[in-house]
Amino acid sequence: MLSRVEHKYIVAIVGVFSIFMELLDTTVVNVAIPTLAREFGVASASTIQWVITGYLLSLAVFIPISGWAGDRFGTKRVFLFALTTFTSASLLCALSWNIESLIAFRVLQGVGGGMLSPVAFSMVWREFPPEERSRAAGIMVVPAAVAPASGPVVGGFLVEYLSWEWIFLVNIPIGAAALLISAFYLREHTEPSPGRFDPAGFVLSAAALALVLFSLSEAGENGFGDPLVLSTGVAGITLLALFAIVELRIREPMLDVRIFGNRLFRACNLAWLVTMFGGASMIFLLTLQLQAARGLSALEAGLTTFTMAIGVMLIAQPASRIYRFIGPRRMILGGLLVSAGVSLVLATVTLDTNLWLIRAIMLLRGLGFGFVLVPLQAATYAQVSPAETGRATALYNATSQVASSLGVAIAASYLTSRLTHHDAQLGNPLTAAGQLTAFQDAFLLTGLLALAGAAVAFLIHDRDAAATMAQRISAADADEPAAAAAVR
Repeated sequence: MLSRVEHKYIVAIVGVFSIFMELLDTTVVNVAIPTLAREFGVASASTIQWVITGYLLSLAVFIPISGWAGDRFGTKRVFLFALTTFTSASLLCALSWNIESLIAFRVLQGVGGGMLSPVAFSMVWREFPPEERSRAAGIMVVPAAVAPASGPVVGGFLVEYLSWEWIFLVNIPIGAAALLISAFYLREHTEPSPGRFDPAGFVLSAAALALVLFSLSEAGENGFGDPLVLSTGVAGITLLALFAIVELRIREPMLDVRIFGNRLFRACNLAWLVTMFGGASMIFLLTLQLQAARGLSALEAGLTTFTMAIGVMLIAQPASRIYRFIGPRRMILGGLLVSAGVSLVLATVTLDTNLWLIRAIMLLRGLGFGFVLVPLQAATYAQVSPAETGRATALYNATSQVASSLGVAIAASYLTSRLTHHDAQLGNPLTAAGQLTAFQDAFLLTGLLALAGAAVAFLIHDRDAAATMAQRISAADADEPAAAAAVR
């Protein structure tokens, strides 16, 4: 049956399967952390947290190398390796006999997960010509939105009605199906000049990204003033700067940071950072408020926030068609403003607010989110050559990880400070009023930050993305020279 389907759509189907599985896994495990602590008899929060942190750090190590590996060894071969590693590690996680083995297998999962999304996206963007990127983006936004939102629902259901092993076993049929389709139908692609392996770039990028993500994960619980947070954060930023210097000076860098010289790619990455920062902080705060302050279960909280995914699915295809006529700038600006507005509206929600009203607000948030995601995915690689696509997707995915971690860290740290200020404790019904005020303060801050961040949309010029649009661009950019498409 698939033999009759165009190859580019087979690539998109495989990409949707794999990215959905990888993104679902993150939020599914988050929901199950209390259950895992009880199951393995772990009393230390810092120990059980390594089930998440170990995976996160492993992702950080293997995201940067994914682009070069795909170019050097072939995207199909590397994709199959990543998919096999992730799926096999999922089975091993379900068979874990103690917390140490679970953490080790989660690290192994991160090896596959870190390479899965960047390689999948690079395959899709190479298959779809620029003028069809918006159509591809309308397909690829589905796992990006549905998977994280499905995590609390799926995880809550599996933990409550089956057992914790199923949060990992659920990956097996998805991974197996993706493996079969990939092995039989994907075509191999290698770059003629992938460059040599860059050991300095690999070590510096892996260490820098791992330290930054570790610092941000710790900051959410301990605050940005914690000595461990400060030391690892400063070390990570220092190594990141050193990495950029080294990569700019060598002829064949593993991650070519010169791509950021392209103003469209640079602006889209900034917009993506703002988008993921706002989305991660908002979801974190709302989910925590629903469970800790209102007493909902993980499943009930997930069902309340899931309408955001419905909003993205509703807007994905219309947005892909609208994009070809009006371009990315206005769509991204509008979507970011809607997203920021939702966070500000959530600052007015009380503990008595009807859950259906919150679901309606989240539906609107999904519409706004989709209105950003589609044009971003369509425009980001408009001026990136096929040879640069693999490494560009690695950079884009690294931006996503850092932005999400930063959003959660700032939201958690600020919420903690406001709870202290209002003499409130999460989950304590005697301090319900203080908890509510603290959450409202946190929503207000993240909303204002998102509102300010919406200004990055003005850095995006429709003319730069003209190759991905069906219609002529707006007159606002008509006076820009054709040279704007060049790397600056």
